[in-house]
Amino acid sequence: MKQENNQELKKVEVGQVISVGEFAELLGKGPAAVVGELMKNGVMATVNEQIDFDTAQIIGAELGFDVVLAQAEAEERPNQKSDDSSQTQPRPPVIAVMGHVDHGKTSLLDAIRNAEVAAGESGGITQHIGAYQVTKNKRVITFLDTPGHEAFSALREHGAKIADIAIIVVAADDGVKPQTREAIDHAKQAGVSIVVAINKIDKEGADPNRVKQELSEIEVIPDDWGGDTPCVEVSAKTGDGIAKLLDVVLLVADIVETKARATGMG
Repeated sequence: MKQENNQELKKVEVGQVISVGEFAELLGKGPAAVVGELMKNGVMATVNEQIDFDTAQIIGAELGFDVVLAQAEAEERPNQKSDDSSQTQPRPPVIAVMGHVDHGKTSLLDAIRNAEVAAGESGGITQHIGAYQVTKNKRVITFLDTPGHEAFSALREHGAKIADIAIIVVAADDGVKPQTREAIDHAKQAGVSIVVAINKIDKEGADPNRVKQELSEIEVIPDDWGGDTPCVEVSAKTGDGIAKLLDVVLLVADIVETKARATGMG
């Protein structure tokens, strides 16, 4: 439903994330219209769920709107370059969590933010992009929950491109799969740092060393094997390794120096 050529698109401003209901209200549309457009684009989301800016921009264009990032948040947009480093300040790192379906990506996020999301999603598959924040060592970390099913490849790519760091979740009892390699490729193409979370170490048959071997075969060399990719063994079920994973994320964030223009700077 695009506006006719002789009409200018109405400009609306949104933040980095917005709920479907709020977005519909902002556009002056019924929630069903927005949900319908999301479904056409392969995104199953309810009125109360959140979508990220890139998704809102795509859906807004379909509905005849020019969706732009709110000015205050545009100054904090990940990967935005500033000519004057004196006008920058540290900002929370943005983390894309990616991986093969059933490798426990959403369960890992649940363990991190102590929320029950996976149980409410069809088949345990995340079908929308949401954003969640947690605090570790008095520092805020923003997590993007990106789809893990192969049908949502395009949205996974969006997730990687707006992030600073990609956590690639690999099941210790299953190893590297095609979607694992695809997620790694997206992260590499986006130029973001990679941290591997070797999940399900509590399960029978878990073999973290096999995972590391398979990663090394696709040129992702674990740091304890002489490479530069941190690999953290975790269990979303028991919580083992979660604190260490967050510590590693903050360490990598310090290395990549995530910064944004200070609020109010011209």
